[in-house]
Amino acid sequence: MAAFECGHYFFITFAYIILITMNICIVCGARPNFIKVAPVIRAIESAKAQGKDLSYKLVYSGSEDDPTLEGSLFEDLEIRRPDVYLGATCQNLNELTGEVMASFEIYLQQTPTDTVIVVDDLASTMATAIVTKKQGLRLVHLAAGTRSFDISMPKEINRLVIDGLSDILFTAGISNNSIATREGAELSKVYMVGNVLIDNLRYNRNRIVKPAMMDSLGLVEKQYVVFTLNRKALISNRKNLLSMIEAVDRNRGEVKIIAPLRGLAKEAVEACQQIIGHEVLTIIEPLSYLEFYYFTANALGIMTDSGNVAEEATFNQVPCITLNSYTEHEETVSLGTNVLVGEDAEQLGEALAKMVSGTWKESSLPDRWDGRSAERIVQILMEE
Repeated sequence: MAAFECGHYFFITFAYIILITMNICIVCGARPNFIKVAPVIRAIESAKAQGKDLSYKLVYSGSEDDPTLEGSLFEDLEIRRPDVYLGATCQNLNELTGEVMASFEIYLQQTPTDTVIVVDDLASTMATAIVTKKQGLRLVHLAAGTRSFDISMPKEINRLVIDGLSDILFTAGISNNSIATREGAELSKVYMVGNVLIDNLRYNRNRIVKPAMMDSLGLVEKQYVVFTLNRKALISNRKNLLSMIEAVDRNRGEVKIIAPLRGLAKEAVEACQQIIGHEVLTIIEPLSYLEFYYFTANALGIMTDSGNVAEEATFNQVPCITLNSYTEHEETVSLGTNVLVGEDAEQLGEALAKMVSGTWKESSLPDRWDGRSAERIVQILMEE
């Protein structure tokens, strides 16, 4: 309330402060997305505990019975299960895009929402981004500015569309910032907040769990190599995959190669090993998040086609071979422990020989891998 004098009259004015809750929708399209948004969710909860007027809903584009979302995942990440499942399960990416768009439009029409946060570069991510802007809502892209510069890749098209539509771009590093601004994004809406994946690693480093199978397989810390495989292009080219596994066999020495695999990846590796005639990779069941963290952090090295696993390897200073010709996070190569071998069996063999001999390159941590990325994200969302 304020009073002021005008002539001989006093006027009293009342100022009403209306607190408006910011309603945030966080959309995930696959298991790795939950790992990236978990720190953001915890930061939102922390802000709410400090009196900030924030609310969020967690939406998953897939189904509730998705086998990749193991029961312990959300407990390990200390977040709740999704509030809404859109139920899209199509294998065809175009059909999946349409299904997600239709379901998400209904969700937004029925649920008060101010801001939608999408993650990475999946078809479902692009679908929700398009619907968000059609509804006139603020769109935020987490892990923006990643590029392969190969327009023939479906994910590259997704990245271009999502970044182009987004009102706020949160990037992990300087290279991602440069890409976003070079493509015309306004500097005012591009924020290098750091790598949110690292927030999880710092948060959970004292909660990790040694997998029971390590004792049953006689595995000793720093004396085994982890192998992961998920990329469809690599899995489907059986002839080349066979050559790569043969290269691993020739160069592994006495080191055990342990492969947590499921589904098509498991089938492909098993088929290759049948042709070889003996076990090269010891296949195990996929591990929980906290078990996998322990398992990879204590490995001699890692072979993977996952960008997330390569980032985690750099944080844990574990040598890493990426089975791809590019990485969306080049700082894992320029500064970190990561090397790229493409799908080349000879390059893979040479890199593995260096790994098992202990002659790996020196490395360091990239800028802003300090565990405070999610805190910066929430602060910016409240200020914008």
